Amino acid sequence: MTWTSAFGRGCGVLLDAIVRWLALTRINPNVLTALGLVINVIAAFLFGYATAETQRRMFFYAGLVIIGSGFFDLVDGRVARARNKVTRFGGFFDSVVDRYSDASQFLGLLVFYARGERFSYVLLTAFVMISAIMVSYTRARAESLIGSCRVGFMERPERLVLVIIGALFNRMAPVLWVIAVLSTITVIHRTVHTWRQTQLMDGHAAETATHAA
Repeated sequence: MTWTSAFGRGCGVLLDAIVRWLALTRINPNVLTALGLVINVIAAFLFGYATAETQRRMFFYAGLVIIGSGFFDLVDGRVARARNKVTRFGGFFDSVVDRYSDASQFLGLLVFYARGERFSYVLLTAFVMISAIMVSYTRARAESLIGSCRVGFMERPERLVLVIIGALFNRMAPVLWVIAVLSTITVIHRTVHTWRQTQLMDGHAAETATHAA
């Protein structure tokens, strides 16, 4: 066993212990999901409150807070399964809260760039916020039509990792450009994939109708 596999196994054991403890407290998994949103709002406040002089420090704190919010993303579903409380609404609520969590982070960055009168980065951050929402929307809308649409790269975990890197190392501007470009590519990829799948489905439906006639 390598030290990396041992570390991974140790983290897994610790996470399982935390999940069991949370399950014993009978806490509602939706409460854990909501707490993740609250913590992301704190990160947004740290972004927005930063100034040119305090940017490095405040962004670093925000990055640590976002890492902390990831804990709730990890455990809410596990606790639901441990308590046999997996529900359709729970999945819906988790998705809705994730969208607000993403938007809150970018809103904090919008405030930071607006206060610094960096209009170009206000526009960039606004575009990134819209793109992040569209990445999720295109998948949800596509899956209502074709069943599955897991194509594309820039989903929420990848965005979170990039935002954390940008915050911890004070390199948020290039990170925003990367997210903007890759999110746009992901939306285009999902749109093209859905178009191809619906064309096939419509063709099969027309062929079936012709044979039936």
